[in-house]
Amino acid sequence: MKLLAILAFAAAAFAQPAPSTLPKIKFTDTRLENGLRVIVSEDHYAPVYAIAVAYRVGSKDERRGRTGFAHLFEHMMFKGSENVGMGELDFLIFTNGGNSNGTTNTDRTSYYEVLPRNQLDLGLYLEADRMRGLVITKENLENQRQAVKEERRLNGDNVAYGNTSEKLEELVYDNFAYHHSVIGSMADLDAASVDDVKQFFKTYYAPNNAVLALVGDLDTKDTLAKVKKYFGNIPRQTPPVPADLTEPAKNEERHGERRGKLDDPLARLTRIDIAYRIPPSGTPDARALTAAASILGGGGGGFGGRGGGGGGNSSRLYLKLVQEKELVTNVSCNTDRRVGPGTFHISATLRPGKTPEEVEGPIGEEIARLHSEPVTANELARVRISVRRGAESRITALSRAQALADAAAVFDDPNKVNTDSGLQLAVSAADIQRAAKAHLLTANRVVFVTNPAGGAQQGGRSGGR
Repeated sequence: MKLLAILAFAAAAFAQPAPSTLPKIKFTDTRLENGLRVIVSEDHYAPVYAIAVAYRVGSKDERRGRTGFAHLFEHMMFKGSENVGMGELDFLIFTNGGNSNGTTNTDRTSYYEVLPRNQLDLGLYLEADRMRGLVITKENLENQRQAVKEERRLNGDNVAYGNTSEKLEELVYDNFAYHHSVIGSMADLDAASVDDVKQFFKTYYAPNNAVLALVGDLDTKDTLAKVKKYFGNIPRQTPPVPADLTEPAKNEERHGERRGKLDDPLARLTRIDIAYRIPPSGTPDARALTAAASILGGGGGGFGGRGGGGGGNSSRLYLKLVQEKELVTNVSCNTDRRVGPGTFHISATLRPGKTPEEVEGPIGEEIARLHSEPVTANELARVRISVRRGAESRITALSRAQALADAAAVFDDPNKVNTDSGLQLAVSAADIQRAAKAHLLTANRVVFVTNPAGGAQQGGRSGGR
């Protein structure tokens, strides 16, 4: 009995919307005359530093007929610049004890390096050189065009359920900004000319459209002086026109429930995906729905990816669909964190012999339950533990540099790295119920079913994510 009382007391304590006591990330925030935003955060724990450059360009900034450019540049930026030859960037970083990479999502494109502290000049020089003078030739373009095609085949066309997310988002979003995929159309990439690519670079890869974040064993004053030395003479460009992310209102007349299906020759089990369009990341309702996603199906993620966490094998949908009813092999629920409208996404892979209708019904019951009654104190406690755990995982110089760069580039607020957790911890049961009633509606729902090609499920074989 004493143990039960202690557990009950702990759950009640965690259920209170206490402010975050996580240590703050200290940083300086400076703008150069050419518009480059520079964020420096000292951390002398280890003799290394991380550099992250986030450009304010993602697939949302592309236009019809010219999709895939943001992701294409993630590749192009490693293929040589004015003073650095083909392949030399990676070679210089690796031979000096570092590593590098780049990522693209709907809202930004980011590049990073991690290097020993005595290689600060090297990292700054390499990033400045490709910001100033990327080499764009017909040969480079064709080489990377083929690399992107291979990536699409590898991660999309030639894997089970590889095209499901793309088809789902086409139904969720009406605005072209989020309606098309990050990797883009291969036909659009084939049609791209060298002049098209050069203009895209000039427009978006400018210092006044970028954030440079450095975290690690640095001296802030010395670091800023070196940043000015390497980046200060790169000319600013005319700021690009911000993408319009407005979506039609969610109601039966203008939106209404949408349904779709796909026959996938590589799938061995049927999968059902249910998605709702929700407010942008950082809004009160988006935070509440992230907590709701944790309670329903768990999952986790960071900016530009999936947010949730805390559910897992104790989540409502897992307990009902996997354990109690034995309808699915796995189920997840998460939110998509974007600067524009996001998604609340439920995905479940069916057991052999089960139908989408058998699974859709119980999912609908759990959504209705979010409308009709508050979530429990224990469920909120698990969510808050997960929020704290997620924030505490930001222990590396690289993770902090990326978080600072992303927050500044996408949301114009690098201090989000310090405030987001506290706001998420403050979400209440009433907040979750209100947001669910407002956004998890049939009129705002997309239901998408991916079937094995031929319609027959292969018993006993796994085909889920």
